[in-house]
Amino acid sequence: MLALRLTLGAHPLVLLRRLLVAAASAGTGFLLLAVLGHAAAHPASAADAFVRLLWCAVPVAATTQLAVSAARTDPATRPQRGMSAAGLGPARLTLIAATSTAVSCVLGSFCALLVFLALRGDLGGAPATDSATRLLGAGHALPPAGALLLLAVVPLIASGTTAVVLRPRKDARGGRRGARAAAGTGEPLTAMETNSSRSAMPAALPWGITLTAAGLALETYVSRGAADADALLPLPERLVGSPPGVLAGWALSTLGLVLAGPGLTQLSGRLLAAGRPGAVRLLAGRVLQEESRRIGRPLGVLCAVASGTYAAVRVYEAAPARPLGPLTGLGAALVLACVTASALTAALEARWARTHTTAALRRLGTPRSLLHRAAALRVLALLAVLAPLTWAIAELAALPLLP
Repeated sequence: MLALRLTLGAHPLVLLRRLLVAAASAGTGFLLLAVLGHAAAHPASAADAFVRLLWCAVPVAATTQLAVSAARTDPATRPQRGMSAAGLGPARLTLIAATSTAVSCVLGSFCALLVFLALRGDLGGAPATDSATRLLGAGHALPPAGALLLLAVVPLIASGTTAVVLRPRKDARGGRRGARAAAGTGEPLTAMETNSSRSAMPAALPWGITLTAAGLALETYVSRGAADADALLPLPERLVGSPPGVLAGWALSTLGLVLAGPGLTQLSGRLLAAGRPGAVRLLAGRVLQEESRRIGRPLGVLCAVASGTYAAVRVYEAAPARPLGPLTGLGAALVLACVTASALTAALEARWARTHTTAALRRLGTPRSLLHRAAALRVLALLAVLAPLTWAIAELAALPLLP
């Protein structure tokens, strides 16, 4: 009940983020129900239905990332003074955050069920279109237990991941604090922590480069396969029928980009602050180095999704054997929207984390124009480092699939 009251009485921007989580949950739930409807209409192809269900793991992961990002930036679940005395310690706040995430996802899943049943004609009337009859399995009974189980996937995974990410942790002094404070978003860093975060390159950067190279090598090594002519999520012909090694190579490359995100962000900051920088360049570079661990991972996910999307478009343009289906478009748009919203949410979280620093600079007489130029320079530096790398990986990933 407390989580529901905090949800309804939140700031409009917080409500917007929760509505985005609900919308993402609705889209993912609709895709899962579409797989169930198609399986009900084709009971003989159980293995094919399992493969289609595995494709839905990508929207589920993107929705979970968006839900966790929205929960991290929720002021209602942020540790504040006096809340522990009122019985709202870090553990209780984590429970509230997980419950709020579950409420948003359940709302989205319920909307997905209503839309799915309406398109199938189960709520009265005929199916919306012939494609709805073919893709959603209209006219065939759905197993209620299976539908409820699939609709519960996103709320359970999102709320469970939120509880794990925001769980209370012990700091170096033995005290308990939330994950935001442990990551530097709930309390200021000490001078020693600040200097170490700037000087030490994230250890995951070499692993990210290694996994990306291994994924590209694996994808190049494996042979091509034949296409499936009746796919529920009709992707480009050479992608659907490719052997598992190609998809494994894509997965390794994606994981490598995600792991390398913080290191690439810190590298961008180091390049900005290299040499004899001026005030704007020095401020932009130091801020990027400080925020590399906070915004690097969402940026890595965004680069990985952009790389995969570009590679899929290149493959489809080279051999447009069949048009992209509506469910493919829905899944791609859902994933792109989720990862973009997660990156923007991480940027807002980073901006909130440096509020005290910005206020101190303003008290010292720093003009706002300098802060704005530093922010624009940070964006340009990230684009200069991440955009060519994303394009190169996408081109290399698409080469083995081109005719």
